[in-house]
Amino acid sequence: MSAKEPLLWTLKVCILNLQGCSSPHTDTSPHLQSFCETLEMILRKGMKQPVLGFKRKDYWHWLEQLPNQGTHHSMPHLSVIIEKTNSCEKLLTAQGRGRYFLRHALNRKLLAIALQQLVKAPRMLEWYDPLTSILGNEEFSEPFLSLMLVVTEMNFSLDLQNSSFLDESWQLPVCLMYETVPCRELGMVLRYLDGRIFVTDVLPQSQAEVDEVVLVGDVIDEINGFSLRNAYNGQAGTVLQKLKGKPLSFCLIRWKWHDGRAYKPLLPYLKILQEKIPSFQLQHEHIHKEEKETRSVQGGRLLYNLRYLGQVNVGQFGSKEVLDCGIREVLKKCVPPQMVLFDVKETEVLVQEKASSKVMFQYPYTDISCVGRRLDNNNLFAFCSVASPESSEHSNFDCFVFESDSEEVCQEIIQRIGEDICTFQYNFG
Repeated sequence: MSAKEPLLWTLKVCILNLQGCSSPHTDTSPHLQSFCETLEMILRKGMKQPVLGFKRKDYWHWLEQLPNQGTHHSMPHLSVIIEKTNSCEKLLTAQGRGRYFLRHALNRKLLAIALQQLVKAPRMLEWYDPLTSILGNEEFSEPFLSLMLVVTEMNFSLDLQNSSFLDESWQLPVCLMYETVPCRELGMVLRYLDGRIFVTDVLPQSQAEVDEVVLVGDVIDEINGFSLRNAYNGQAGTVLQKLKGKPLSFCLIRWKWHDGRAYKPLLPYLKILQEKIPSFQLQHEHIHKEEKETRSVQGGRLLYNLRYLGQVNVGQFGSKEVLDCGIREVLKKCVPPQMVLFDVKETEVLVQEKASSKVMFQYPYTDISCVGRRLDNNNLFAFCSVASPESSEHSNFDCFVFESDSEEVCQEIIQRIGEDICTFQYNFG
């Protein structure tokens, strides 16, 4: 490969990085975006542009003309991809359509064929400068097409539905489905901005709040498969009216990206919303249903709803210093949590399965050596108890770890158990 064209070397590195990842390659692949960006730069390099102020051309304008270049009779699948790209309602620009085509071609293993036909097209020299381009220069186009053949041997599984931001960016948003039952009012307050529909509020006690899927700041992209890209004011209401009484399926674009920060292409929109709506605030998390029932009553007693994470033996010492190590070891096991009812009784701690009320274990305060929590997670706590109460003074200790949805509940349990331990040590010590 010639060393005169750095973009080809960059593309080769991107392909090697992809080959080093597990297959199939999805939108979460860490090297996919850099590969697509490099490929796009190659397709644009040396492209001729019209003069006298005519609209600028992009590589999609040449790709969509391939069926007219005398090659489509042997490539029906390529024609289908071009047709699907042109008919996608979520794409408004040539840039978006070009990117959608490349993603579709990667999934169908047709990218190398498409680019081979582009290089061989009779109008190639009208489209690309042979001196400055890669596609129009035989010295560079041959190694480029060889790399594309390597890519054809790789498996891609890219989400073609998540395409509403390809006009703006190769970086795609987090996209999820929200399905809900028919209801009179969903409880979502909407705002239309530049063809996109934003959720600016979720009403308290509404169906949307109960379902706990939608966040304030999200974008409604589809309703029951009907695209709302480039929507006009009131269009969502019109669609919902037509679907009245039917189950609803929303395609949502999350305002947060995978790293928890705002999705970059949405930042200009969110800034305008904050300026126009003083009360608008991005919603980071849902109010979990479990938080509303941290306590329950059974037989007249107040019990705590907790998740039991497991237990581990911590050796011959049951002092408070071993709690942090015990919690860490339990978390390493990654055992599925179990919902339990935790009862701090007058003389003992009693733990029951929440579903069946079956007693899992109970320990008197005389056997509990300490109770506490980690400083870095206030919703986790643990207590240590003698593993074999009837054995000698060298008995081992077990550490039991629990999780609550409320920091206040954890603190309350720790305080109650701690006071009871002190009382029994004082009375029986």
